[in-house]
Amino acid sequence: MARVSRNAFYEWLRKPFKVPSDNELKLIGLFNEKKARYGVRRLKMAYERRFKVLINIKKIKRIKRDFGLITRIRKKNKFRAIFIKGEEHKVAPNLVQRNFYPPKDMNILSVDITELIYKGGRKAYLFVIKELRNRSIGHYKVMERPTLDLVVEGLQDYLMSIPKEIREKTIIHSDQGFHFTSYQFRSILKICGVKQSMSRKGNCLDNAPVESFFGHLKDESEYRACDTFKEVKGVVKKYMRYYNHERPQWSLKRKTPAEAGVYVSLVL
Repeated sequence: MARVSRNAFYEWLRKPFKVPSDNELKLIGLFNEKKARYGVRRLKMAYERRFKVLINIKKIKRIKRDFGLITRIRKKNKFRAIFIKGEEHKVAPNLVQRNFYPPKDMNILSVDITELIYKGGRKAYLFVIKELRNRSIGHYKVMERPTLDLVVEGLQDYLMSIPKEIREKTIIHSDQGFHFTSYQFRSILKICGVKQSMSRKGNCLDNAPVESFFGHLKDESEYRACDTFKEVKGVVKKYMRYYNHERPQWSLKRKTPAEAGVYVSLVL
């Protein structure tokens, strides 16, 4: 009648009945008082505040297990989850489709973030915008933490420096990182009239030009030997000038990005 298996029934019969102690009764009473809504951490805080006695979380877990105290889990609001996914962070379609040599009537900006590890295992984070028509770095920023400011700070000024007729034909291409799906980033692009494109999830080849640049920077610069974050910034600044003004590229007919001509002003 109870739909209990034979083995489970006899195991229950063999299990000795346990008389709860005073402490256990207090915890059971508190759990029932809160209508089974408290987990182990909230039970610990409530128990210690009420009875002025410390209690170990492991003990609370054991009491819950021994006396079958199951916490009710609050059901997720699926509409709120949809709102957050749909409004706060939004993924754009892949407009570029690995067309890394855009036609004359299109301007593609490839953007990404990389981690620079220097002496003592310390980290710096570099955000760059690579202009695919001439392979130049049009904008970059280095910070000690990968906050949203790494990407959005200075972005609007940079995009607004591009002539309007070119900006209207510009696509900014990135991966699906939270910086680029964020409301702030998308709002700046909308204000500037720039279209957004994103790589497929987990496919770094869809944004190969900027990944290639990061590889060159890490091979050719000496940031790993830096002792301070200030030194890292100096090394990155020096490399950006070298890359844009002194380093020829085969795809540019052995010219530097600066010699190849640009739509927007180069950094440095």
